[in-house]
Amino acid sequence: MNRLVVAFPFWHWLVEPLQYEFLIRAIWVSAFVGLVCAVLSCYITLKGWSLMGDAISHAVVPGVVLAYALNIPFAIGAFTFGFGATVAIGYVKSKTRLKEDAVIGIVFTGFFALGLVLVTKIPSNVDLFHILFGNVLGISQQDIIQTLIAGSITLIVILLRRKDLLLFCFDPNHAKAIGLRTQVMYYTLLSVLALTIVAALQTAGIILVISMLVTPGSIGYLLSDRFDHMLWYSVVSSVLSCVLGTYLSYHFDVSTGGMIVVILTMLFVIAMICAPKYGILAQEWRKRSGPNPEDDENQTVVVDQV
Repeated sequence: MNRLVVAFPFWHWLVEPLQYEFLIRAIWVSAFVGLVCAVLSCYITLKGWSLMGDAISHAVVPGVVLAYALNIPFAIGAFTFGFGATVAIGYVKSKTRLKEDAVIGIVFTGFFALGLVLVTKIPSNVDLFHILFGNVLGISQQDIIQTLIAGSITLIVILLRRKDLLLFCFDPNHAKAIGLRTQVMYYTLLSVLALTIVAALQTAGIILVISMLVTPGSIGYLLSDRFDHMLWYSVVSSVLSCVLGTYLSYHFDVSTGGMIVVILTMLFVIAMICAPKYGILAQEWRKRSGPNPEDDENQTVVVDQV
């Protein structure tokens, strides 16, 4: 074995973390969370809900603190406050003349501030650093179960309503015209968004989870016009970032969630530059070669290929 390690340093680099049970657990939990985030990310990207994801991720803070203080599963508190924030956003928007982005900013900062107050006043074992940046290396068995349940529900709901959700995200007016209950789709998407954030809290934390919800779908969107291909690119980039990020966080002794997001962002930069049709290099090449009439058809292709 020692000769093998000396002869193949990469093999040693690869197997060394697998000697520790907590790292094996962190790798597969991170990969599962990456899968869930990647699938939902495609819908969030098409819908343009990155700010909504940011709002819900911050709004769950008071729910997490209260859940730990009351000794109930943190997922219950996080989902309750996360979904409650979306209801509050919808209510305030319907009762005032404010635009949605202003309402989102007001609501999520209010919920987040409440969470910070509760952290300082309610005695509990909650570590604010772990809430903000995740702690997948120290995830407990109970938290793993909550993560698996929340993530599995999200995947099942998306699988069952994938076509309706896609049409709602891409063209809600057309969805309403053909009889689709867009209000139900609105709250369905918000519910699975809140569940996904609950699932990703332990891995990336509140600050970084928004990247895991937005970046994979953005990578897929740059690389393909077809939604099924976009979905695969999103999943591969997200899961790869989670696994490699966990490995590198061990070897370099840095934040696991931070390393995952750094790798994910690097993949996005590569896609932004090198994407065969929408990358910067491809755009510069087309400018020199002349316009391509097929470029205007990309938006319809996304839906037609489902």
